[in-house]
Amino acid sequence: MNRRALVLALAAMLGGMSFSPLMAGSVDPAKVPEIKQSDLKLYVTAAEAFEMKKGNAKILLIDVRTPEELQYVGNVGEMMDVNVPYVLNDISGYDEKMKHYKNAANSDFVTSVNDLVAKKGLDKDSEIILMCRSGDRSSKGASLLGKAGYTKVYSVVDGFEGDKAKDGENKGKRTVNGWKNANLPWDYKMDKDKMYYILN
Repeated sequence: MNRRALVLALAAMLGGMSFSPLMAGSVDPAKVPEIKQSDLKLYVTAAEAFEMKKGNAKILLIDVRTPEELQYVGNVGEMMDVNVPYVLNDISGYDEKMKHYKNAANSDFVTSVNDLVAKKGLDKDSEIILMCRSGDRSSKGASLLGKAGYTKVYSVVDGFEGDKAKDGENKGKRTVNGWKNANLPWDYKMDKDKMYYILN
């Protein structure tokens, strides 16, 4: 086969292939723990989320943690487009097993994301990155948005704080991975225009 024929055959073959957004990150969907899996199966690490978002206003980065977490644990500052909690703290109840306040689903989650997407002039095929503490809630939020018609919602598998160390002197502490442990830019300051408010 001559060079020209080979080039044409390769072009035809590539033309028939569809390139999936799965290629955005290095995370192998088959290796994502079950609790962190989303229906869309689109995953990135915190470092990859940083690189995707850096300088690209058309990619939305939504922190789905509670407002209290962003205030006391820290947040990604200017890189965050908005805070839309997947769940909210229910201070009227206590979770005996987890030893903290119960969580209540945020019934406004999809509506708030819809509003942000419309405000930014984007659509349901636009790229959205969701981040929580360690990848559990962001995956659930991605699945919920998938059910609402969104097609490119990435979950940050290691989240803002990362996973807990399983052994060693840091056992039980979130020192394994995540945005903070990757030394990516973060802050305790909160931009009031990006924060989630519960209106009474």
